[in-house]
Amino acid sequence: MPRRIIGAAFVSLDGVMQAPGGPEEDWTGGFEQGGWLAALFDEGIGNQVDTVFKPPFDLLLGRRTYEIFAAHWPFAPEGDEIGDLFRTIRKYVLTSRDAPLEWEGSERLADLDTLAALKESEGPTLVIQGSSTLYPQLLARGLLDRIVTMTAPVVLGTGKRMFGDGTPPRSLELVEHRITRNGIAMATFDVKGSVEIADFQFAEPTAAEVARRARIDAGDGW
Repeated sequence: MPRRIIGAAFVSLDGVMQAPGGPEEDWTGGFEQGGWLAALFDEGIGNQVDTVFKPPFDLLLGRRTYEIFAAHWPFAPEGDEIGDLFRTIRKYVLTSRDAPLEWEGSERLADLDTLAALKESEGPTLVIQGSSTLYPQLLARGLLDRIVTMTAPVVLGTGKRMFGDGTPPRSLELVEHRITRNGIAMATFDVKGSVEIADFQFAEPTAAEVARRARIDAGDGW
């Protein structure tokens, strides 16, 4: 049976997922709001994280997130639940760089074709953490099966977004949702097909509407 790929992400209301855990996590691009999730962490998020990280699973990471994790989790003290878990599972890293991956249990995936072949193999679910650049690519290739978002009630304005440039349009089906004590909106979506298009326009456009469309076509004030 083919593997599933699930993306699980902490995001702000405006879709930013950069450095939720602390200021030193990722300040690239001049990002100054690192640690925006930490003050809001509650037992509801903890329960969701436990669900996402319920074995068996393997991690799927982009290079930058891999480097963040590899500089932290291998050094977590024994008895740290997440640290102990991450030491035992396989870590797949989608990267074109042929640099060594020193974290034990790590394996490089050179491209999306390699990932697609891995997805078709027998094995546990692949869980994405961080790795904002993966989402547009995986959606475009039809490789992403489920998205779990944990949306914090903050607007950050800048930062790396979950669905950045190159994200294709896709429809999603809501599987479950709930709100934590601190207002984190947790939602699980299955990825479906293309976006169904409809409209609320009159059957025949009014003269004012025809004129408005003409202004758009002419670039007049739009």
